[in-house]
Amino acid sequence: MELKKHKSFFDQFLNILGVLTAVIIIFIMFVVIFEVGRRYFFHKPTYWVMQVVEWCLVWMTFLSVAYVLREERHVSMDILVSRLSPKNQALLGVFTSIAGAAICLILAWYGAQIVQDHIVRKVLEPKLIRAPKGPLMSIIPAGFFLLFIQFIRRTVNFFKQWKNS
Repeated sequence: MELKKHKSFFDQFLNILGVLTAVIIIFIMFVVIFEVGRRYFFHKPTYWVMQVVEWCLVWMTFLSVAYVLREERHVSMDILVSRLSPKNQALLGVFTSIAGAAICLILAWYGAQIVQDHIVRKVLEPKLIRAPKGPLMSIIPAGFFLLFIQFIRRTVNFFKQWKNS
């Protein structure tokens, strides 16, 4: 019972991140239209739009990555997997999910160390907007950690499928 509450909380959290990603996409659309308008009609381009859009793209990627995995919407090559029996497909899913979880945990760990280092050293973006780089990069280890959790959940689901096959 308690696990199901956590699962539903995590799913709700991923749904919120999916909505936030959609908001970021809409924001990007409007600022790019704004930039094109300023450049084309007034011959006065902005200096900040491209830099903000770059970071928005990073944030929307890592905010949505666990949501996309939960929905099984990542690109997959199933030319060989589709020829396996359902039991072997589930077993392969267990192994690939464990590998994905391990990789994401390693990337989250090292990413968090890099973010901490950037915050301690007060590293700034080497561009026109000299924003602190640590907080901007913090979404990367956070996104990998959420992806790690989703890979663990996926492993459990594949294991149940394998066991029931």
